[in-house]
Amino acid sequence: MNVLVTGADGFIGSHLVEELVKRGENVRAFVYYNSFNTWGWIDTLPQEIKVKLDIFSGDIRDPNGVRKAMEGIDIVYHLAALITIPFSYHSPDSYVDTNIKGTLNVLQAAKDYNLKRIIITSTSEVYGTARYVPIDENHPYQGQSPYSATKIGADRLAESFYRSFNMPITIVRPFNTYGPRQSARAVIPSIIIQLLSGKTDIEMGALTPTRDFNFVKDTVNGFIAIAESDKTIGEEVNIATQKEISMGDLALILINKINPEAKIVTNDKRLRPENSEVNRLLGSNKKIKELTTWSPQYTLEQGLDETIAFLKENLSKFKTDIYNI
Repeated sequence: MNVLVTGADGFIGSHLVEELVKRGENVRAFVYYNSFNTWGWIDTLPQEIKVKLDIFSGDIRDPNGVRKAMEGIDIVYHLAALITIPFSYHSPDSYVDTNIKGTLNVLQAAKDYNLKRIIITSTSEVYGTARYVPIDENHPYQGQSPYSATKIGADRLAESFYRSFNMPITIVRPFNTYGPRQSARAVIPSIIIQLLSGKTDIEMGALTPTRDFNFVKDTVNGFIAIAESDKTIGEEVNIATQKEISMGDLALILINKINPEAKIVTNDKRLRPENSEVNRLLGSNKKIKELTTWSPQYTLEQGLDETIAFLKENLSKFKTDIYNI
C-alpha cells in the first residue's frame, strides 16, 4: 500500500511512520514545512528507516499542498493537529485553521482521489469529564477547551463525509498517549524532565484528575489494527487501556523511580480554568477489541521505564528550566 501519514514529524506520527516502514508499507511522511528544513522527530529515526521514506514538506492548512501530497495514495493516517490545551486558550484561531480546516483539506482530497481508507485522529478530550465510566464511543461530547472543540468539529466533518459520500472513513480516538519523543508540555515527560534535571520541587497542576494512559507503541498498533479491519469503516473507535490513574499517584510513581527525595508542589500556571479541567478520563476498549485483534501490550510500569530511559539519553533536546505549554 502507498500510505500517507500527516503529522509524521510529531510524537505519535513518527512512531507510526517507523512501524509502517518496518511492516513493508510505502510511506509518504507529511511534515510541517519550515525554513530550518527540520523533519521533527523523523530526523532522529534510524537511517535504514529514513531512506525508505518519501518526505513531503507542507502545511496541512493549505489545500493545494495537501492535494499534492495525497496523489497516488491508498491510505491516509491524518494525525496533523495542534494539540496543547493551554496554547488553545489564547490562540484558538490557529486551532480552527489547523484542526478543522486541515481535516477538511484531507477529506476533500481523499474524496477526489477515491482513497481506500481514511483514518482521522480524534482525542479523548472530546468527551470532557466523564459522565459515566468506562467512556464508550456513545459518550456525549463536551468542548471544555478550544482544542477539544476543534477536534469535535473535525470529527463531525469526518462523519459528514462518511454519511454524505460513503467514504471509507474511521475516526480513531486514542486516550492519553505517552512515551519516547513526547513533548515536555505533557504531564509524564514534564515530571520526568524536572526530576532528571535535578529539581526536588516538582511543579504540577491539579493532582486529582485521572487519565487512561496508552504507551505510544500500543497506540500505533491500535491505529494499524483499526485501518486493517473493514469492520471499523464508518465507526468511531477508542484506543484505551480501560485503567486510570490520578496525576498525583502518577507523579509519586515517577518520583520513587528517579528521586524519592523530591516532592510535589502546585504551580498555579499549570492549573486549567475550573470549568475547563477534565477531571476523569477512563476509556472503554470493548469496541476496538470486538472489531480488531488489538489489545494493549505494555503495562504502565513498562512504558514509564522506556520513557525515562529515552529522556535520560535525550535530556539536552528539552528546555528543562521552563514551563512548556
